[in-house]
Amino acid sequence: QVQLVESGGGLVQPGGSLRLSCVATGFIFESYHMAWHRQVPGKQRELVARISSGGTPNYVDSVAGRFTISRENAKNSIYLQMNSLKPEDTGVYYCNGITSLGSWGQGTQVTVSS
Repeated sequence: QVQLVESGGGLVQPGGSLRLSCVATGFIFESYHMAWHRQVPGKQRELVARISSGGTPNYVDSVAGRFTISRENAKNSIYLQMNSLKPEDTGVYYCNGITSLGSWGQGTQVTVSS
């Protein structure tokens, strides 16, 4: 059974930083491309960063240059370092595959506000 547990969110001022973490269990983690998705009320969940099984990252334009995705296969974990945060980065962040691996975690809330 796939389980995904996100952590690290919080309230931060514009220009600040946060580091999100996700621990994944229930599948062969190192074989899967992984991603961070963002959910904003009233909008569809959006993939903002992805990392291949081999460690190659890719970002949507709105976060490129500010966010860094990484993975640590030995810990079944992915991370999202978020710098120069903007109010439009606010949302609930979820880790998962590029598409759902069968379930979603509870997510972690990121709020960027002064």
